[in-house]
Amino acid sequence: MNPDDGGQETIAQKCTDASGGKYRIKTSLLPSDAPGQREQLIRRLASHDSSIDIMSLDPVFVAEMAQADYLAPVPARYEQEFTEGVNEASVDSSTRQDQLVAAPFWANTQLLWYRKSVAKEAGLDMSNPVTWDQVIAAAQKSDRLLGAQGIRAESLTVWVNALVESGGGHIVENPDVERPEDVKLGLDSEAGKKAAEVVGTIGKEGLAGPTFSNLDENNTMLGFQGDDGGFMVNWPFVYAAMKKGAEEGTLDKSVLDDVGWALYPRVDADRASAPPFGGIELGVGAFGEHQAESFEAVKCIRSKDNQIEYFLTDGNAPSLLAAFDDSRIREELPAAATIKQSLAMAKARPTTPYYNEVTGGVQKTWHPPQDVSPDSTPADAANYIYEVLRGERLL
Repeated sequence: MNPDDGGQETIAQKCTDASGGKYRIKTSLLPSDAPGQREQLIRRLASHDSSIDIMSLDPVFVAEMAQADYLAPVPARYEQEFTEGVNEASVDSSTRQDQLVAAPFWANTQLLWYRKSVAKEAGLDMSNPVTWDQVIAAAQKSDRLLGAQGIRAESLTVWVNALVESGGGHIVENPDVERPEDVKLGLDSEAGKKAAEVVGTIGKEGLAGPTFSNLDENNTMLGFQGDDGGFMVNWPFVYAAMKKGAEEGTLDKSVLDDVGWALYPRVDADRASAPPFGGIELGVGAFGEHQAESFEAVKCIRSKDNQIEYFLTDGNAPSLLAAFDDSRIREELPAAATIKQSLAMAKARPTTPYYNEVTGGVQKTWHPPQDVSPDSTPADAANYIYEVLRGERLL
């Protein structure tokens, strides 16, 4: 499992107890970063490791695992239960060539977080959807930070993909193809150029601060809650972190009271945004000796009650949309309704078995942000990734 605040281990014990002795779930911790998780799992699965029964998978690696036949297909009797009432991006990320190969567990999405006082000062009406151009103008007018993740890491691909999707495009046009030479990229397009314009403008104008090219999610949050904070795009964990800081006295409560949230910014004023999607899907190992018990355990792990409890304890949102209607969530997590709406709009990163090559190419060519140009970066990125896929270049 991926590291968390202990919620998955608690669920594992609950499901073990509820099984009546049919199975026992033993947890094992993966590295904290997604590439490290992928590497460890692939090395073990490539050797047909039978000790891996259930895996917490980052959505971007499901297609690669399925293409390599490392995942046991979801039995037909579970398909409806694992997909009904689940947000679309979670189902898409759990499916390979129209076959369900994993079970959606928890989901994640990004919001636009803002300081209410700054938005008011800049004359930005946050009761209606806003565009990147509007937020950029507001940050410039108020001389406040506009935080985003400019670090050369998966965070950067998350941002670029959301911008391209919000512009009506796709980084990968045909993610279901099996051969790398058949992959068709959509980066060198109007959507890709508009995405590059947003990234390059924020970088060149210094709107995210002098350390933008090294900003990850945590450092973006620190800048946002500082004296120069204004706006940022980030995952919902930031609210829980700031709330904890206010309770412990490390963050002035007036800062928390000044925090507002809204849907992810639009690229085009007349087109709804496509917020980033993340989370975890549960995969069953193809070489495990207890596949029947594993799928029964997966059913228990991702139950509505467990998804609700996991959201409350660890801050990770349910993939099951009905779970958001629980009164405890509405009371404890004030941004829950916006998170639910955002998840319904969210778009996954490319569900291609060659995602590692795609994200590596994006990170290489869209960094540092201040060098990104709509006239060259989308085309350069596409050419770079094509060369990697053809074996003509190494990442």
